[in-house]
Amino acid sequence: MSHSEETMFQKVLAEHGYSRTKARQIVFELLIAPEPQSMADLTKKAAGKLDRASVYRNIALFEQLGIVHRIYIGWKYKLELSDDFLAHHHHLSCLRCGKVIDIHDDAGVEAFIAAVTQKFGFKPRRHQLEVDGVCAACQK
Repeated sequence: MSHSEETMFQKVLAEHGYSRTKARQIVFELLIAPEPQSMADLTKKAAGKLDRASVYRNIALFEQLGIVHRIYIGWKYKLELSDDFLAHHHHLSCLRCGKVIDIHDDAGVEAFIAAVTQKFGFKPRRHQLEVDGVCAACQK
């Protein structure tokens, strides 16, 4: 975990009147991963360190505080750190295997969103683009 991630984590908790507990620290560290994770992934990784209820309770708090957000894949979801901790990006989600592919702004998504919000005089707070479908491997 980088120093800036740790600092931001402590700052968000403090701004909302929460302290950094051992359980919160463990769950936060579990979220630092190259790909979004399911609750099953997180509880499996936490085994022996935290009980399942602590993982769920801290994830609920992290969602409330904007530390983590959900990426929906059909009716299921995976979790990843919010844009405060990761570079802003969007996702392609495979409905068959559950794979989530990060899309960085190579396709001009940000320019499109800026143009649409400007056209309607809308001041955006945040946005998230999720495209559900079937990945190349599952199409074969």
